[in-house]
Amino acid sequence: MLERYELEAFLTLAEELHFGRTAERLGVSTGRISQTVKKLERRVGTPLFARTSRSVRLTPVGHALYEDLLPAYRQMGAALDRATAAGRGVHGRLRVGFGTPWGGELLTAAADALAALQPGCEITVHEVPLDGGVRALQDGTLDVQFAAFPVREPDLTTGPVVATDERVLLLPAGHPLAGRASLGPEDLAGLDLIAPGGAVPDYWTDHHYPRRTPSGAPVGRGPAAATWQEVLSHVTAGRGATPGAARGATYHPRPGIAYVPLRDVPPLEYGLVWPTASESALLRAFVAAVAARGGTLGP
Repeated sequence: MLERYELEAFLTLAEELHFGRTAERLGVSTGRISQTVKKLERRVGTPLFARTSRSVRLTPVGHALYEDLLPAYRQMGAALDRATAAGRGVHGRLRVGFGTPWGGELLTAAADALAALQPGCEITVHEVPLDGGVRALQDGTLDVQFAAFPVREPDLTTGPVVATDERVLLLPAGHPLAGRASLGPEDLAGLDLIAPGGAVPDYWTDHHYPRRTPSGAPVGRGPAAATWQEVLSHVTAGRGATPGAARGATYHPRPGIAYVPLRDVPPLEYGLVWPTASESALLRAFVAAVAARGGTLGP
């Protein structure tokens, strides 16, 4: 049986792939992390990480172990948080936001489950427009938001990844690339990507809507969109293409749009974000409730 510190050290290093950042997150020395990982590798009987002077990466065995342990670890944490919340009694009001229909379903299910356990709390779920970014958190309109990462704001706390999805490219159905089985990053060259404007940070836009391919070929910009319905309308009209989530094909099917898988790109990652100064017992209980259901996210 793994000790908790061994489990946390392994999972954190698997996420950070950097001994220094892992040690900083856990509040211990890099030597302690290294010793813990070596001890775990001796127990397993094979390396879990491939280390060089410049990089750290999971071995196939390490990746498999990470995938097996992460759901159980999240469930343990969520169970402890729920027990703590139940013991202390959670009450108050929480306004939570989402930008995708699958995010809305996840938050609603978590809110209903928590409210059933804690009748003293009131949780309302609100949609956030595509071009809203995390502005609603910063102006006090929302208390917590389900967002696509990265979110790097000094006044906000970013929780763990609770859901992932593969990336696709939405193209007009008649586009020459629409019939491909899959597309790579270089296939974005010359396309005009429809991206949100408004309050969305530049680093977020550049992450999801790159201006250049890995080889340096330029990628254009189509018209800006404030909502996903505007994005879909622009794509259908042939005004450009846009990256998106694979499950969007289920939630936003349109005869004029092709959803083509994107290969050789990292998956989309989603999690909760909230104002650092506004953390509360109710917020922590809700974060735990969402984390416990993240693995059951819809199609």
